[in-house]
Amino acid sequence: MKSDKYNQYFTAQFLMGPNSVRLLDELIEEYPLPSESDMCVLDLGCGNGITSMFLAKETGAKVYAADLWITEEANRERFAGWGMQEQLIPVHCDANELPFEKAMFNAVISIDAYHYFAGKEGFFSEKILPFIKRSGVALIAVPGIKNEYDGRSEELLAPWLGDEAYMFQSADFWKKIIGTHEEIAEVKTWEMNSFELSWKEWFNSNHKYAAGDQEYYESLIKPVTSFVGIMVRKK
Repeated sequence: MKSDKYNQYFTAQFLMGPNSVRLLDELIEEYPLPSESDMCVLDLGCGNGITSMFLAKETGAKVYAADLWITEEANRERFAGWGMQEQLIPVHCDANELPFEKAMFNAVISIDAYHYFAGKEGFFSEKILPFIKRSGVALIAVPGIKNEYDGRSEELLAPWLGDEAYMFQSADFWKKIIGTHEEIAEVKTWEMNSFELSWKEWFNSNHKYAAGDQEYYESLIKPVTSFVGIMVRKK
């Protein structure tokens, strides 16, 4: 895996949940991004920017690293520390009001963030699709629930997630939510393979929130939940 080269970043300083770089690595292994000299990518919900760094290093793209929770100043300082200030552009914004030109991006990436703002029909076609170039792609990973438990997330996951349990939905659900549109060529959703490794590295990070998740891992998270991969290709 290409992500093996980034082990030094799999720490509490950078991770904000199950290892987002592992999830991203699986997505672009399954659906490689085109290699173009002027490749432009949006990393939506980038957190502390390690997915943005991975994208920039592995694809050569200019990456707009957008997040609502992390300030533009914090990520700008971090990117400069990595010597990547020319390739990584920090943006503080809300996914509902993206401050970009239409058809600006070859790809829109969102890892472990999309479920916070996009769990309703019409969101993708209205808020994301217009910013993707023709023949471009969206690659998304969200925490979800296994297909056999579809519709039972609030019932099953409330002891762990409380009021946020409704956000965990199945691969089938996400395919329906993405929906159809005259400019969408293809939609794929699936349960991802990097689930266990992503969780293991989160626990190993010693982040203050990881211990609380680990209490539920064997009894609830592992048997019931998944990470859902989503690929949407524009015509």
